[in-house]
Amino acid sequence: MLSVKDVMRRSPIIPVININSAEEMLFLADALIKGGIDIFEITLRTPRALEAIEAVAKEFPHAMTGAGTVINAQTFQAVEDAGAKFAISPGLTLELVHFDRAIPLLTGVATASEIMSGLEYGFDAFKLFPATVVGGVDALKAFGGPFKDVMFCPTGGINATNARSFLELSNVACVGGSWIVPSDMIRDKRFDEITRLTKEALALLR
Repeated sequence: MLSVKDVMRRSPIIPVININSAEEMLFLADALIKGGIDIFEITLRTPRALEAIEAVAKEFPHAMTGAGTVINAQTFQAVEDAGAKFAISPGLTLELVHFDRAIPLLTGVATASEIMSGLEYGFDAFKLFPATVVGGVDALKAFGGPFKDVMFCPTGGINATNARSFLELSNVACVGGSWIVPSDMIRDKRFDEITRLTKEALALLR
C-alpha cells in the first residue's frame, strides 16, 4: 500500500476540489494534468463526488485520485469502493484509526495534542487544518521542534501569495488548496485557464 508520504510527495500542490458532476471532473482532471498536476482531492461536499471519483479513477488510472472530507468508516468505505487511491480527513477519530484501510489516510490536526495522538496511533504525516487559522507558518515552525520527523500538508487559506512560504519549511511536503481550481472557472468550463493557472502556480513554487 502507498504511504501517506508517497501521496504527499506526488506534487507540491494537492488541488482541493468541490465538483458538481462526473463529466465536469473529467474535464477538470484533464486540465490539471495538462498543467502538470495529476493528483486530486475530490471532497465529499457535493452529491456527485463519489461518481466523480469513480469516473476519474477509471479514465485516468495513472493519476492519483483521492477523496477529501472523509469523516467516518462509512464514507471511507464508500471512497475505497469508488476507486480512490487515498483519503483525507479534517480530523482523526478512533473509528477512522481502527478502520481496516486499503488506502492511506491523511488525517487533519490543529494542535500539538492532536499530533501526539496521531503519532500514538502510528501516523507520521498530517494535514494541518485550517492552516492559516491555527497559526500557519509560525505554527509549523513551532511544531518542527518537538515533532522534527513529522511532515505536514497545510490546507485552509493557502493561495498563490502564501503557498511558497509554507513549502519553504522543511516539515512541509505539499500544500492543499483550491486557488488553481476556482469554482467559477469550472462552472463556466474555462478549463484552458485552469491549465494556465496550474502551470503558473508550479512555476512560482520551483
